[in-house]
Amino acid sequence: MEQEVVLSVQHLNVKFSLRGKTLHAIRDVSLDLYKGETMAIVGESGSGKSVLTKSFMGLLDQNGWIESGSILYKGQDLAKFKTEKEWLPIRGGEIAMVLQDPMTSLNPLKTIGAQIEEALRLHQNLSGTASHARTLEILTDVGITEPERRCRQYPHEFSGGMRQRVVIAIAIACNPKILICDEPTTALDVTIQAQILHLIRDLVRKYHLTCVYITHDLGVVANVADRVAVMYAGDIVEIGLAREVFYDARHPYTWALLSSLPQLGVKGEKLFSIRGTPPNLFMAVKGDAFAPRNPHALKIDYEERPPMFQASPTHFARTWLMHPDAPKVEPPEVLKRLRQEEKA
Repeated sequence: MEQEVVLSVQHLNVKFSLRGKTLHAIRDVSLDLYKGETMAIVGESGSGKSVLTKSFMGLLDQNGWIESGSILYKGQDLAKFKTEKEWLPIRGGEIAMVLQDPMTSLNPLKTIGAQIEEALRLHQNLSGTASHARTLEILTDVGITEPERRCRQYPHEFSGGMRQRVVIAIAIACNPKILICDEPTTALDVTIQAQILHLIRDLVRKYHLTCVYITHDLGVVANVADRVAVMYAGDIVEIGLAREVFYDARHPYTWALLSSLPQLGVKGEKLFSIRGTPPNLFMAVKGDAFAPRNPHALKIDYEERPPMFQASPTHFARTWLMHPDAPKVEPPEVLKRLRQEEKA
C-alpha cells in the first residue's frame, strides 16, 4: 500500500550569515514525511537537525534563510513564505514543536491552565467553560493527575518531567497534524525519559499525529521511531526503517554512532569515540563530508559527493562503499553483535 506523504522536502539549502561569512547549514536535503509515522532525525550536535525542522515552521533565526529548494505541505511551498501572516496558520495549528527546555518555553507569570487555554483560544476558537473542560482533558491525556488543582499552578511548582508534559499538552491543544519533538528528554533523568517517550508514542496514536523526533541518542530512537534519518554536516547520509538503520547500517558515520553507544560497549574495553571533528560549514564541503574521519574512506570520497545508493526499497545511504566497484568493507563488531541479538 502506498503511504501518503504529508510533507515533502526537496533539495533544501539553508544558510546563515555570521560575522560577514556565510554558513551552509543544510546542504541539498531531500526528505518525505509519511502520514502517521514517527521519523527520528539523529546526528551529533551541529549536524543541522534542529535547523531543518525549524525551517518547516519559519523559525529560523533572523540571520538565516532558505536559499533554494522546497518544503511542500498541503499544496503550499513553505520555503517561499516570507511574512508572519503566512506562517500563522501553519505554526501550532498544522505543525507544532516541543522544545528540549520546558522552562524557556513556558511563561513563568501565567498559570499552566491559562497557557493551555490560550492555545485552545487561538487554534480551536474555544473559550470559557468549553476551553477549561478541554484543558482538564488534555492534562489528563498527558498524565498529569489532579488536573483541576494543577491548572491553577505556575511552572515553577512543577518538576522537570511535569513541565515537559505541560509543553506537550500545549502543543496537543493546537490540534496539529505534525508534531516536532526537539530532544524533549535531554534534561530529564532516565526513568522520566522513558515515561515521556511512552507518552509521546501514546499521543501520536490517540491524536493521529505524524511525529518528527530529533535526538543525538540512537538508544532513544529504538523505542520511538518507525524510520530514522541520520544527519551529518547538514546532509542526510542514511535513511531507512528503524530496524534497517540499527541492524543493517551502511554508512560509516552510522556505524560510528552505533559503536559509540555506551549500552553496546564491552565491559573492560575502552568505549569507542569518533575521531576528529565535523567539517567547517563556512567552507565549501568537497566530496563526502565524513571522509576525513572515516577510516574506510576511498580516494573518490575526497573528490565527489556520493549519491544515495539503495540498500532496500526503504533504505538508502550516501556512501561510495555501496558502489558495485567499491572494495568490500566489513561493518564493526558492534553491528555484528546487534545482528546476532536480533536473530536471537
